Amino acid sequence: MLRISTFTGGIAQTNGFLVNTPTDTFLVDAPDGIADWLRRQGVRVSHLLLTHQHFDHVLDAAEIQQEHGARVWAFAPFSRDLTLEVLFGFATGTSVSVPEFAVDEVLEGRDSIEVGGLPWKLAHIPGHSADSVTFYSEAEKLVFGGDVLFAGGVGRTDFPGGSEDLLLAGIEKPLLSLPDETRVLPGHMEETTIGEERVGNPFL
Repeated sequence: MLRISTFTGGIAQTNGFLVNTPTDTFLVDAPDGIADWLRRQGVRVSHLLLTHQHFDHVLDAAEIQQEHGARVWAFAPFSRDLTLEVLFGFATGTSVSVPEFAVDEVLEGRDSIEVGGLPWKLAHIPGHSADSVTFYSEAEKLVFGGDVLFAGGVGRTDFPGGSEDLLLAGIEKPLLSLPDETRVLPGHMEETTIGEERVGNPFL
C-alpha cells in the first residue's frame, strides 16, 4: 500500500523519507538537500512529519513548507533550544542556521494522527531529544523512529536534556512491544526490525 523512497544527506547523513500512499504524498523529516531532491523529481508533498527538531532533520523544513505549502507536524512548536544549532557551532567552530518554519500541528498530548489516508500511532520518547516522537503504522507494520532506535544502537544521550534512562524506558514500552516483523526506518543508517533489535541490540 505504501511506497517509500529514502533520501540521505547533510553533514550527519540524515535520512528523510518520501511516502506515497494511494491518496497522498508526504515526507518524514527534512534533512539538508531533500528539497532539491524533490524538485528534481517533480514531486510535491502535502505534509511534513518531524521526528524531532535537531538541525540535521529540519534544515530544509522551511523551504518545503514554503514551496509545497506542506503542513508541518511536530511534537512541539519551532524552538532553537531544540535545533541544537548553537551547540553544534560551539562544538565544531562552524556555523549552521536553521531557517525558521511554523509547526502547523503540535502533537504533544496526542496519541494518534491520520496522514496519507492511514492512522499513525504516536509515541513520545525523550532522552535523545526532548521532542522525539515516533510514527507507527499497524497496518503497514512499520515505524518511523527518528534518532531513538538504530540497527545495533540507540540515540545519543549526551546532548542538553539527554537521558539514557528516559530513552531506554521509552524504547522498552512502546517500541519493543511491537511485533517482531515491524520495520524500523531510522533517522540514520539502514533500516532494521523490532525483532532484530530485541535480540541483537547491545544497548537494550
